[in-house]
Amino acid sequence: MKKIINQPEAVVEEMLQGLVYAHGDSIKRLPESGVITKKNKVNGQVGLVSGGGSGHEPAHAGFVGQGMLSAAVCGPVFTSPTPDQILAAIQEVDSGAGVFLIIKNYSGDVMNFDMAKELAEMEDIKVDFIVVDDDIAVEDSTYTAGKRGVAGTVLVHKILGAAADQGATLTEIKELAEKIVPAIKTLGVALSGATAPEVGKPGFVLADNEIEFGVGIHGEPGYRKEKIAPSKELAQEIVSKLKLAFDWKSGERYGLLVNGLGSTPLMEQYIFTNDVGLLLEEEGLVVEFKKVGDYMTAIDMAGLSLTLIKLEENEWLDHLNYETKTIAW
Repeated sequence: MKKIINQPEAVVEEMLQGLVYAHGDSIKRLPESGVITKKNKVNGQVGLVSGGGSGHEPAHAGFVGQGMLSAAVCGPVFTSPTPDQILAAIQEVDSGAGVFLIIKNYSGDVMNFDMAKELAEMEDIKVDFIVVDDDIAVEDSTYTAGKRGVAGTVLVHKILGAAADQGATLTEIKELAEKIVPAIKTLGVALSGATAPEVGKPGFVLADNEIEFGVGIHGEPGYRKEKIAPSKELAQEIVSKLKLAFDWKSGERYGLLVNGLGSTPLMEQYIFTNDVGLLLEEEGLVVEFKKVGDYMTAIDMAGLSLTLIKLEENEWLDHLNYETKTIAW
């Protein structure tokens, strides 16, 4: 294992220290916790809280700031944060309008965020939530009952963050969340596994000429292994699966997010993006929003994912383009 770290058991602590050192002008850390928050909260504004296990950087702390999250809760690598840490984040960002939780669909996250919600409500803090399950690869897999929450979660952060920044109420944010989450779908492909520092070896191993479609962001199993193919063929496989999931029609409006999983160069991401764009053009889709880069990674996994959002309302596109001040957007 080759990593630029000190002690494997200290990676999250030292990462958070470095994050705040580098970006202390806009974020802060609650003492002795994995909670990263905006430096200045806005009174009367709904607070947005997300998070999960570390190892997915820049998610989720990189999306804390104006127009996106109010706080991110960073658990151990690939492990949900505890209810007390999530509660601390809720308490910190509540300014009287309530707090909305954005939860990826993993059993530990769902359970711990729900417990924190109940504890906050005992303190008379209004809390609501949405569970994001955008991964269409498999219905049930490691850590998950139902579909997994992956890179599409970042688009949920962006759209709901813009709504909150413009004064939407807790009820309005809940209604918006329930509309956008079913309109977001993701599928990925892995070229190699991820190595968690405390484990010291990859979570799974692919042969030098092998890839796997549908692997999760913790290394959960996908739906098929095969020999490496040109980018055009990878794009064709993923777009065809998304076409079935959306059952789209020519002329429909979409946004796309090509997301690197940690070790895939931008050169390759843009080649894949070009191949996807040509396929979507052939399908007659109108792509009105595009984003490419590392947004929801799996430590050092090589591979990428494609997220599409069906833009059913003009407001959603406005929210995606809304001005945001965060580390990573």
